[in-house]
Amino acid sequence: MRRRPREAPAPARPTRHGRHGRQGRSAVVRPPLPPLDTRAERFDLAVGTAAEFLRSAWSDLRDVSFEIGILPPRADDDGIPRWRVLREEKRIILYRVPIERLGHPHRDDELHRRMMIEGAVFRAAAEYLDRDPWDLGPERFRYF
Repeated sequence: MRRRPREAPAPARPTRHGRHGRQGRSAVVRPPLPPLDTRAERFDLAVGTAAEFLRSAWSDLRDVSFEIGILPPRADDDGIPRWRVLREEKRIILYRVPIERLGHPHRDDELHRRMMIEGAVFRAAAEYLDRDPWDLGPERFRYF
């Protein structure tokens, strides 16, 4: 019986190649990306924090649902509404697009846009409670 000569081992691949002859690939998991910060998310955050402040300050608002809508269904006699108050259903609906587009902060930066949104939440809650908006957070505005 004749033995076959052993085959020579395959030439070693260069180190830059992987097992299948391709170059190394990037990692499966990339470094974490910064969270997306959209206008709608900033609006939600501003409404949520103002609503929580008002709920903690006024027991009449604890069961009220603060909701966010994009646009009102239709314009009324006064123009395009920024919010809608439904007392029977204990709901306040704030419309994002009219508040952002029709409100004109005197300075166009993040702080003043947030103050404009919070002001709309306060005015809507004041309409729900049938009070003046400045009565809702009197301690918040006293600096003396």
